[in-house]
Amino acid sequence: MAYVENTTAMNADFEERLEGISVAMPRDFLVLLKPRVMSLVIFTALVGMVMAPVHLGMAISAIAIVCIAIGAGASGALNMWYDADIDAVMSRTSTRPIPGGRVSPSEALAFGIVLACFSVATLGLLTNWLAGGLLAFTIFFYAIVYTMWLKRWTPQNIVIGGAAGAFPPVIGWAAMTGTVSMEAIVLFAIIFLWTPPHFWALALFKAADYGKASVPMMPNVHGNRSTQIQIFAYSLLLAVSGVAPWFLGFSSLGYGVIAILLGAEFIREAWLVLRMDAADTKMIPAKRLFGYSIFYLFALFLALLLDALFAGGAA
Repeated sequence: MAYVENTTAMNADFEERLEGISVAMPRDFLVLLKPRVMSLVIFTALVGMVMAPVHLGMAISAIAIVCIAIGAGASGALNMWYDADIDAVMSRTSTRPIPGGRVSPSEALAFGIVLACFSVATLGLLTNWLAGGLLAFTIFFYAIVYTMWLKRWTPQNIVIGGAAGAFPPVIGWAAMTGTVSMEAIVLFAIIFLWTPPHFWALALFKAADYGKASVPMMPNVHGNRSTQIQIFAYSLLLAVSGVAPWFLGFSSLGYGVIAILLGAEFIREAWLVLRMDAADTKMIPAKRLFGYSIFYLFALFLALLLDALFAGGAA
């Protein structure tokens, strides 16, 4: 009898100690970094670096890209730490590491803070403190201004919060030059104007998920019809901004033609969303626009990259 009681007590003590032990795998911490978002950050920052008129050595440039990527990952980890309650009730995020119980909130918070400090300090020391400061501001803006305030407060969360996703090419440009010029601002504007139609298209066919989590996305607050109109308006502005590098003279005619064609298709897809029945539950045009928007941004920045590498911009 005493043996059974002792064994039970030992098992209870062991289980209690296990509660403090992380069950996270390396993959779970990778997921915290939001690798898909990170890949976009890396790519757009690289375009900003290549387009810059001044270039650092290969080693420093590679470290700069890594720092920007780590900073983006830190933002993702801090976002998942704060949004764990929302993620737990949304179908597309319920299996993330924190709501899934594989990473504790304290682990995610510490992970994000350490990565943020490391990335900002390293980028600032190896390139310049304008780039380091912009990276720090981007992390702050995404983790604090967007995640903790805008996302839960206003249906304009994506519009204002989109600035965080638009900074990577500016940071890349600043890392190379120590300045922010018109070219960097145009790259910022393209991503900034791309964000609303991209995410509102998603929000149209994920409105129930956002409603369940009490996130005030545009369709949930102002309805589908208003969202469709605003998607189309932003798509027009985006198509114009996409051509801006050419008509402002820092990209070639070849890029300009590609940008016009890509922008025309974006407008066509947005027009189909505008004409869509607001009560349509299938939301096929919105799903198509969401998918095309990802291709559009990648193709546009790839064209900018190839233009800078091989066409020499306007030269």
